[in-house]
Amino acid sequence: MANMMEEFEALLEESFEMDTPEEGSVVKGKVIAIEAGQAIIDVGYKMEGRVELKEFADPGEAPKIDVGDEVEVFLRQVENTRGEAVISREMARREEAWDRLEKAYADEERVEGAIFGRVKGGFTVDLGGAVAFLPGSQVDVRPVRDAGPLMGLKQPFQILKMDRRRGNIVVSRRAILEESRAEQRAEVIGNLSEGQTVDGVVKNITEYGAFVDLGGVDGLLHVTDMAWRRVNHPSEILSIGETIKVQVIKINKETHRISLGMKQLQEDPWDLVAAKYPLDSVHTGRVTNITDYGAFVELEAGVEGLVHVSEMSWTKKNVHPGKIVSTSQEVEVMVLEIDGAKRRVSLGLKQTMRNPWEVFAETHPEGTEVEGEVKNITEFGLFVGLDGDIDGMVHLSDLSWDQRGEEAIQDYRKGDVVQAVVSEVDVEKERISLSIKAVGGDKFAEAVGGVKRGSIVTVNVTAIEDGGVEVEYEGMKSFIRRSDLSRDRAEQRPERFSVGDKVDVRITNIDSKSRRLGVSIKAREIAEEKEAVEQYGSSDSGASLGDILGAALNKGDD
Repeated sequence: MANMMEEFEALLEESFEMDTPEEGSVVKGKVIAIEAGQAIIDVGYKMEGRVELKEFADPGEAPKIDVGDEVEVFLRQVENTRGEAVISREMARREEAWDRLEKAYADEERVEGAIFGRVKGGFTVDLGGAVAFLPGSQVDVRPVRDAGPLMGLKQPFQILKMDRRRGNIVVSRRAILEESRAEQRAEVIGNLSEGQTVDGVVKNITEYGAFVDLGGVDGLLHVTDMAWRRVNHPSEILSIGETIKVQVIKINKETHRISLGMKQLQEDPWDLVAAKYPLDSVHTGRVTNITDYGAFVELEAGVEGLVHVSEMSWTKKNVHPGKIVSTSQEVEVMVLEIDGAKRRVSLGLKQTMRNPWEVFAETHPEGTEVEGEVKNITEFGLFVGLDGDIDGMVHLSDLSWDQRGEEAIQDYRKGDVVQAVVSEVDVEKERISLSIKAVGGDKFAEAVGGVKRGSIVTVNVTAIEDGGVEVEYEGMKSFIRRSDLSRDRAEQRPERFSVGDKVDVRITNIDSKSRRLGVSIKAREIAEEKEAVEQYGSSDSGASLGDILGAALNKGDD
């Protein structure tokens, strides 16, 4: 009897545990009535509860519930003050959804949901009972301006992050699109091969090129592969939405990047460059681009050459190319070099004009007198502007016959117009040497051209000084020291001479470097005495010096 009682109690307790729902759990119930916008649900153990009909509706849809339907609800409280069970269909769906979503998250599976609201930074998504957050950046692969068409539409999402304790779920629609796109790209790329010609639609244009849709996969058409000629911006030859023929240049199987080309479908103008543009030939071209180091000139579509700054002008050496030519200007250029392997043509602008130094050398031989403006003054001379926009240099030593160069240069200023003589033209080194002092000839050379050391000449006394007498010969100044005024010491007195006196002197020295004549009365007298002795006296004649000199002088008088 005791055993039977124990078994009955155990069965009764088990019955209570099975039939009595636990608060905070999901239980099954049956809809027994629908009234006043609520569904009355029998959850068993003689317990009934009420649930708002809207809890049985998906976002944007009508409630789906009828009398007799079995539903799962969440038991929040066994009995309230009215003796009814407090239940919730929404919370039951949430618990059910979280269990399902956690499994999908762990298995990295997609989940289905519908965007039903907009919040700060993104949207809310109903995942079949659980609400998730969809960041704006995760809606599509590109920014979405209008999300209206996506609202309420059931579609797949990828769970990025979830926290059940906090009730947070973050999903992405973009991940699904990218995955589908990657599959589509792989399929399209699998059907493409390098060198293949395909049709594509220009999808986007950037500074560096254009993206072309090849039917589910984009390829990059770089600006340098659009045409053989220089293209400053892709919009010059392409427009969005345009259908074009392109060639597949390269496919990167790992990154799925495709490089495209248009010019490869056209004849390469470089195949004929060597034949059409022989060395030293002159052609007319158009300036397409100007840089610090030169200017690019288009000879024909797809063929450009560089005129280096050093080949632009004979005379303008340190000038920016933009001051010599301008963009779109037509210029004549000479072909200097062709490198077919590197697709480079070196051109010259100055070679189409005669070398101004050659022209100057032909028209101004050495000794020609020229006139020019002082352009610059340096520590070693003057630079004088000449015909042909070139300069000649007057060295310090060529400024004056009488002054030191450092002194003579002080007399010149920028802008002065000077006369000079061409002394040398070096065409190869582009140098012209001028001489200002040579204008009018070399007076010293002319003065001493007919005399030599030992010659007797007549000079004019121009000044009397304590140390001697200043004299002049053919415009050249000289000085006779006191000791050279006479053979006789008593006659070595400067005061016995007067300005304007004419005196015969013997030339004792001709110094072309210092441009000085050495003259002496004493040397003349000694020479005359020696000559007289040789002509009129002998060692055994017994004649005196006075007799000899007298005879010589008398002969001279005759």
